[in-house]
Amino acid sequence: MPRSVNHVASRNRRKKVLKLTRGYYGARKNVWTVAKNTWEKGLTYAFRDRRAKKRNFRALWIQRINAAARLEGTSYSRLMGALHKNGVEINRKVLADLAMNHPEAFKAIVEKVK
Repeated sequence: MPRSVNHVASRNRRKKVLKLTRGYYGARKNVWTVAKNTWEKGLTYAFRDRRAKKRNFRALWIQRINAAARLEGTSYSRLMGALHKNGVEINRKVLADLAMNHPEAFKAIVEKVK
């Protein structure tokens, strides 16, 4: 009895991965084993960096709030402490947006909690 290997399915599986690795450099885009390893490694980077992105944005918001707070004569930690003490429920993302795009509103918030 002849050996059955189902070339259709295996070729489609390889084509799917090779399509996902288009644009990579050198053998990473067209050699099956290299492309497969690169693609799998890319998935681990994607998983890791979805979490790292949240950390990076939080750090960016803190830097923006700190810069704007120092223009108002206070520091980030003093401002956040005053916000929590006065019960102002506003998150860092919104505060950073106000500091960048609406400095008069940010200044009003700082004056309210001083």
